[in-house]
Amino acid sequence: MTDLKSAFLKTVTERGFVHQCTDKEALDAALSERQPKTCYIGFDCTANSLHVGSLLPIMLLRWFQRSGHKPIVLMGGGTTKVGDPSGKDEARQLITEETIAANKAGIKGVFEKFLAFGDGPTDAVMVDNADWLDELSYIPFLREYGRHFSVNRMLGFESVKLRLEREQPLSFLEFNYMILQAYDFMELNRRRGCILQMGGSDQWGNIVNGVELTRRVDSAQVFGLTAPLITTASGAKMGKTADGAIWLNADRVTPYDYWQFWRNTADADVGRFLRLFTDLTLEETKRLEALQDAEINDAKKILATEATAMCHGRTAAEEAANTSAETFEKGQSAGGLPTVTIAESDLEQGISANNILNFAGLASSNSEARRHIRGGGARLNDEKIIDENFVVTLANTNADGVIKLSLGKKRHVLVRVG
Repeated sequence: MTDLKSAFLKTVTERGFVHQCTDKEALDAALSERQPKTCYIGFDCTANSLHVGSLLPIMLLRWFQRSGHKPIVLMGGGTTKVGDPSGKDEARQLITEETIAANKAGIKGVFEKFLAFGDGPTDAVMVDNADWLDELSYIPFLREYGRHFSVNRMLGFESVKLRLEREQPLSFLEFNYMILQAYDFMELNRRRGCILQMGGSDQWGNIVNGVELTRRVDSAQVFGLTAPLITTASGAKMGKTADGAIWLNADRVTPYDYWQFWRNTADADVGRFLRLFTDLTLEETKRLEALQDAEINDAKKILATEATAMCHGRTAAEEAANTSAETFEKGQSAGGLPTVTIAESDLEQGISANNILNFAGLASSNSEARRHIRGGGARLNDEKIIDENFVVTLANTNADGVIKLSLGKKRHVLVRVG
């Protein structure tokens, strides 16, 4: 279908967001009506920050709102207690209600960077499925809604089938997840007139269940749309690095490190990531991805700055860009790098190279720091550290009382004497 009429579907299709849709023609017609429509995406509270893997659905909500419609951010205060089996080889560890509440508080602020919240017809709202899931009575729920689900069909959905094919156990608790997610969709349609659920392609089965449950129980037409799961040109999962997940909260990954993550995008991914993770026009993204050889680095810097500005603000993004330029292009020890403070007395006595790498957070243990040194990846003031037992002292600080530690080409920390 190429002759799309609605601004939202046209935009997200052109930018590469769309993988599957339950009835694209009918959804396009509904979104072309003058009255704003409502959609939702759910986010479980399994950690106190979301990571880059959640950016694609967040950007879908952003484009939905920018197209004149109303997005709902559904916090999974209820479903987190069950655990989504999608894409997992084993059950998620059950977490307490107190931890769920703390995680929910940690991730709420992320959405305010991407969406405009309020009481207007197109303002985003945030709701929690614990508001209705926690009140369900088991037997009445089974009698009312359980009969609408075929176990035979549920076993064929990817989230279940992959687990069984790998001969990994799937608990009855997890098996209930798709029923609860389907119920969420029906509740949001009843409470807020929500007509569309979106998510990653691994959520397709769960979303289709919600579409069908709403039709069977309430005779209401609703829709589902999924985005492709993003991998890099190398085939790696988006947002996963050797050093762990790229979190969206600044207390988990600094704006500088976040900027560096995008700056290190592979050449083959630049155009696609510009379309998916920035607001730049398609004309501009085409111009940037057409750059060749060394000029492609300019496109990567623009990608890094635009993506960081969206998540951490324009000021933080520009500071990260300037810090990177000073560090890598001008050879200076830039003050905008992540900084830790060490007691002067510790450096007076001296501290081994592996200890100071561990202290600075560039290694998780002394043994890991030793491995990095042996591998030639650790540097002190831009000089390779050869001996893991090398003793760092006050003599290694610059005029400002700072030592620059580096691991590889991407990770840098300033150790400041305090």
